[in-house]
Amino acid sequence: MIRAAVAAGHPATAEAGAEILADGGTAADAAIAACLASCVAETVMTGLLGGGHIIYFDAATGAARNLDCFVAVPSGQGAPMHDLQVPFGEELVHYAIGASSCGVPGVPAGLGELWREHGTLPWPRLVEPALRLARDGVPMPPAHVACLAMLEPVMTMREGAMIYAPGGHLLAVGDRLQQPGLVNALTVLQEEGAGSAYTGTLAASLLAVVRERDGMITADDLTAYRATWSEPVRATFAGREVLTRGGLSGIAETFARLAPSSGAPGLLAALDGGATVDGHTTNLSVVDATGNACVVTTSLGLGSGDWLPGFDVHLNSMLGETDLIQAPLVPGERMASMMAPTLVFDGAGLELAAGAAGGTRLRTALVGTLAAILDEGLSPQDAVDRPRFHPALDAVQAEPGVDESFLAELEREGRTVRRWSSLHHYFGGVSVVARNGAAADPRRSGGVSWA
Repeated sequence: MIRAAVAAGHPATAEAGAEILADGGTAADAAIAACLASCVAETVMTGLLGGGHIIYFDAATGAARNLDCFVAVPSGQGAPMHDLQVPFGEELVHYAIGASSCGVPGVPAGLGELWREHGTLPWPRLVEPALRLARDGVPMPPAHVACLAMLEPVMTMREGAMIYAPGGHLLAVGDRLQQPGLVNALTVLQEEGAGSAYTGTLAASLLAVVRERDGMITADDLTAYRATWSEPVRATFAGREVLTRGGLSGIAETFARLAPSSGAPGLLAALDGGATVDGHTTNLSVVDATGNACVVTTSLGLGSGDWLPGFDVHLNSMLGETDLIQAPLVPGERMASMMAPTLVFDGAGLELAAGAAGGTRLRTALVGTLAAILDEGLSPQDAVDRPRFHPALDAVQAEPGVDESFLAELEREGRTVRRWSSLHHYFGGVSVVARNGAAADPRRSGGVSWA
């Protein structure tokens, strides 16, 4: 049996979920509370108007289902997006931002649907931890400060300047992130439910911003949005069954190529062919005392540089994330995503619940971590902490501590190796709750909280 716990991208996020578990909530209840808390504590990574994917395991029935709450393509005609270049490690990444980059948000609908299907506590109770964080403010951890510095051009646009650079100076480690408008947003969400973002007060504010700034979302787009359930994609690895989702991450296909006990060379061979860049994401994993499990991955992309006035809610920029646009965009259809919340089962039942942030590095982070746990027997935290490498186009990016003989052999074979000076959030952020422990990623200043 797995001990009840929450692993997430910020200690405050994990604590919010654990509070709900201690109050008798299910994994779904805790995941909802933790996700809402992440929309306060982790706004350099995610937000209420983003998109996500969820996997839920119901221990009583033995059924696992995926829940798609990723952004949908809007139907309106917007103004041209604005190009923005962001330094990402040694890469200069091109994004497109502005109100026209905002897709139809899915996070509120996903949380509402998860609660209707698997929640037990009252909805207002699940909003309370996030509302408390919004009132008190949240200290900025090191990884979030580093990400903010990288994203300064978009995070300090318009309304964002007062949030992330009060007095003209970017927030530093330990500074309190104050977002007073989120108190209003969460109060509305608490009173109106998740539907506020589609037919209520938050929807009205979003549509007003979109009209003012020539975005593409219409009222019909919002009212038509639904979070949808589906069957997980299944794979096997090291004698276990892996349940995940299909899509751009290719988790199941990577596990199919990965031979157990093949080490770093086998992992690189299974990973080769990935792309380079993507937006900013967070993940949380929950297991409750009865064995239910829930993994939630959410993102705003880079963020559009627009906030709902008086609510401090950032619009997503998914339409400006070039790696996600793999085919013509059709109004009403979901955009593609690399998110892959994952469950693993062995002969005794649920062995772990895990997910990752990191865009195109998500697959590397998640597969490498799970292989270390399942194949090599590492503890979850040791597996998450282990230095990572990532194949990106013509180069292999490597954190310090990756086997130097392996890297030297790659160079002898003619591959370029770029050695990073420290662990970095470029290499993704993994959160795991497992039978042999739980782990959150130091690259994202994550945290674990036990119930």
